[in-house]
Amino acid sequence: MINMLRPITNCLLICSLMLVLQARQGLAHPGSEATNTSAQGSPAQRDGQHDFDFHTGAWKTHVSRLVHPLTGSTTWVTYEGTTVVRKVWNGRANLVELEVDGSAGHLELLSLRLYDPQARQWSLNVTSSASGTIGVPTIGEFKNGRGEFFDRETLNGRAILVRFVISDITSNSCHFEQAFSDDGGKTWEVNWLATDTRVP
Repeated sequence: MINMLRPITNCLLICSLMLVLQARQGLAHPGSEATNTSAQGSPAQRDGQHDFDFHTGAWKTHVSRLVHPLTGSTTWVTYEGTTVVRKVWNGRANLVELEVDGSAGHLELLSLRLYDPQARQWSLNVTSSASGTIGVPTIGEFKNGRGEFFDRETLNGRAILVRFVISDITSNSCHFEQAFSDDGGKTWEVNWLATDTRVP
């Protein structure tokens, strides 16, 4: 019965996320247009709606997370678990479910990736089971097999830049890296590393 309800649950979840995102787009975020322009440059000229097709399926995931970013701390924690990626709209969107465990506890993340055919860019919209709210989307594109996505956020009262990179993409593995900058992008501190290995 649970397996029969799973597609319905996923559909309802995607619809709920879409409604939240539409509501967010109706609210102007100060500097959001400037953020996208300055961080990513001009929109891509290629059609990238199938850029994430490589990631569809089930993966074993290893995560390393810096516990206290931008504090000078060097304490990292590691997690092991799984990632499942489902294609939506023939690849123009996809839903990512990450579930990992480690010394710091249990972590569940959900990411809705949406392709904007006008800007020819992707937005990565992430939430966790702990927060239940969607964070600021990172926006960007793939070039030469490498995806780079950016946004502006606030961390402990400080304005920061966020960079998310997807690299080393093969048919059976890929690498993810998140970094923060509090000096306008002059220097970056990596705080999240993840490697996915496809489940046979």
